[in-house]
Amino acid sequence: MSERPIFLVAGEPSGDQLGGRLMAAMKRQLVAQGDERPLAFAGVGGERMAEEGLESLFPMRELSVMGLTEVLPHLRRILRRMRETEAAARRVRPAVFVSIDSPAFSLRVARRLAGGSGPRDFPLVHYVAPSVWAWKPWRARRVAGYLDHLLCLLPFEPPYFEAHGLATSFVGHPAIEALAEAGDGPAFRKRHGLDAQTPLLCVLPGSRAGEVARLLPLFGATLGRLAGRFPGLRVVVPTVPGVAEAVRAGTAGWPLPALVVEGAQEKYGAFAAARAALAASGTVAVELAVAGVPSVIGYRVSALSAAIARRMIRVDYVSIPNLVLDRPVMPEFLQEACTPDNLAEAVAALLDEGPAREAQIAGLREAVGRLGGAGRGTPSEQAAAVVLRAAGRA
Repeated sequence: MSERPIFLVAGEPSGDQLGGRLMAAMKRQLVAQGDERPLAFAGVGGERMAEEGLESLFPMRELSVMGLTEVLPHLRRILRRMRETEAAARRVRPAVFVSIDSPAFSLRVARRLAGGSGPRDFPLVHYVAPSVWAWKPWRARRVAGYLDHLLCLLPFEPPYFEAHGLATSFVGHPAIEALAEAGDGPAFRKRHGLDAQTPLLCVLPGSRAGEVARLLPLFGATLGRLAGRFPGLRVVVPTVPGVAEAVRAGTAGWPLPALVVEGAQEKYGAFAAARAALAASGTVAVELAVAGVPSVIGYRVSALSAAIARRMIRVDYVSIPNLVLDRPVMPEFLQEACTPDNLAEAVAALLDEGPAREAQIAGLREAVGRLGGAGRGTPSEQAAAVVLRAAGRA
């Protein structure tokens, strides 16, 4: 009898990275245990998870939309994919079901599996806790009602869910693992014809089409304000396959030449070579913190999404390093404050030598020290140990 697979569901590039590292860590742990039984995977994921052996039910990029007004045009297709994913999980009868981030999709699939009329003889594990500390705190009670285990990235998250009886593990933020994948700055510069003295700004407009469309013009205008102040400034834009074409088109008319790169090696190389970064809000803020790159965060959503968020959000910051430290170590400019003038002034302070740059570097080091997890090994290894126990393989 063949082993039951592990069913994983990721809905966006950051979740695909989490899932790929999780899958790799599980395979390593089984080898270390001397468990020679094959480990099979099923579910939904992207390129990184495909590298580890997942054949996705459908292209993950269909799910990579964000914000109320952005989701609505795709709602019918997303609901159909949700039903297909639930049906596939019931048909496969996995050893464990692991939903990864993307709560609007993956957690809904988990809830359907928990409450449906069909049979379910496998545990439900979710990786990346919903941000109940930021908004909708009642979600902690809801997810505790149908999940079997929750894997948290941030040290202050478990108590929110443990109060409702949900088994919870703080495994650490996966961006910490970028330390093991640290880029080679000199090699990156040599590869792209940049001498050691050329100031390099890393610009990251997001991994979703809506983010890219909103932020590329803003970030381009910001560069226009920096160009005269920093002669010779060059720009590198790490991106992902789903939006790479749009990024190349959107940066073609920028006032500074932009080098667009893809892939983890190029991204981490860019981080290592960069003097500072201008980035969308998201997981990349932690990756930049781990790499020690002084950064400015800029973000806009649609006016409707922003109006709804303002009524619901309960925290002062959106970037994880700022949340962990409870102070704005990374300057954040959101919605109306996200203007080329504001962004340019903040970025300029980081490109220059001075107290703003020094203070942020020290703060980022402090934030990273708090994000390593409560157990042994990397965050992915800690998460893998929990998932394998849930699957009866540890």
